[in-house]
Amino acid sequence: MNSRPAALVFRIVAFAVILLGVLRNAEVFSGRPDGSTLLYYTMVSDLICLGWMLLLVVRTVRDMRQHGAVGTSTPSARWSGAVMMAITVTMLIYLVVLVPTRVAAGDDDIFSLTDTLIHVVTPTLLILDWLLFVPKGSFRWVDPVLWTLIPYAYLTWAFVYGALGGEFSAGQTYPYPFMDVDALGLGGVGTWIVALTVALIAVGFVYVVVDRGLAVLARRTQRPQRAQRPQPVS
Repeated sequence: MNSRPAALVFRIVAFAVILLGVLRNAEVFSGRPDGSTLLYYTMVSDLICLGWMLLLVVRTVRDMRQHGAVGTSTPSARWSGAVMMAITVTMLIYLVVLVPTRVAAGDDDIFSLTDTLIHVVTPTLLILDWLLFVPKGSFRWVDPVLWTLIPYAYLTWAFVYGALGGEFSAGQTYPYPFMDVDALGLGGVGTWIVALTVALIAVGFVYVVVDRGLAVLARRTQRPQRAQRPQPVS
């Protein structure tokens, strides 16, 4: 969609919704802000999305002033993919790992408003922004592997933090169940990480295929339009 006004409205609304989720997750509205939420990948990835969406809003406003209402606005289509993949990790781990674990533990607070905002709505908004307002054809086949650097950077930090005695909650030195070395052993944790990595890279390749397919479709759509333009009389 080559409408900057539409992109701007969508991005302002998306920024507000993501911000709401972040503030609710941090317990800001309760009057007792919880800084420990910053230790979790969910919050890290949502904050990345919040910053990226703000950058998109600023870029869209600037491009509207300089280039008009028609066109697309993004600092980098490939970085849009990286941010989209970072938050896709959050959604998939929530739906595939955390929800089943919490159901098994008898947790009846699944899909609360806050959980839905930060784990489902925010990823959906980033995916929609990419689908609707980011030019296609920039993703490379190596990108799905490169996109894993963000979650792997978090994994590295989390393991080091826990090994040094840092706690994510009282008495718990790991942020997510699949990272519990005491319960699963190194082999079990490694198996989980490998399985999740394969799944996430596979999703990344789906994004690349969609990106390239939409780019081809856009080029085919533009050709008839160019052919129909009146030619100047010599």
